[in-house]
Amino acid sequence: MQSHTEARHADAPFDNVRDADDARRRMPPMISTTTTSGPKSSHRPAHRAGLRTVAIVEALKGGVALLGAYVFIHMIRRDVDFEEAAEHILFRFHINPYNHHWSRQVLHAADKVSSTSIAMIAGIALAYATLRFLEGYGLWKQRVWAEWLAIVSGCIYLPFEIYKVVRHPNELHWIILGINIIVVLYIAWVRWDEIVAARSQRASPPEREGI
Repeated sequence: MQSHTEARHADAPFDNVRDADDARRRMPPMISTTTTSGPKSSHRPAHRAGLRTVAIVEALKGGVALLGAYVFIHMIRRDVDFEEAAEHILFRFHINPYNHHWSRQVLHAADKVSSTSIAMIAGIALAYATLRFLEGYGLWKQRVWAEWLAIVSGCIYLPFEIYKVVRHPNELHWIILGINIIVVLYIAWVRWDEIVAARSQRASPPEREGI
């Protein structure tokens, strides 16, 4: 009896080892994973509100262009004399169309509209509206190509708007020029800020987490 008890005590360490082995086999395998933080979107929420505001403005420009083209085409088909219509409008607001330089410009522009073909008006309006809607969609979605499109198209328009202000200065031309300068500068600042943020992300070492 005593030898049997001693043998059981002698086998006790081996039983503990076998129990530990069985417990390890029953446990689910531990998988060591290493995660690397992927590149985050360069567009931070701070720019979302500003870009979407510009997107709305650009979409409104396209809508106004289509509406204006529809009105002009409708009037051309009804054989409306645009110069005479503009003269009546100016008189209605108690403005003598022949005493002001800008009012004579309105009459001259109205006379040009009368001789413009419907196809030309429709083509220009559709092309302009398509560009504005495309730019507005891209800015709303915070696409990089839309930001570059806004910068390039704005810079193309600026020389013509500056020429209008220099040759025929008035409040409307100054307002249009100011708005476009603000938009171009803002989009350029956003693009520069995102480029700097992307470079800093590439320069910083990736974060690693081990489980």
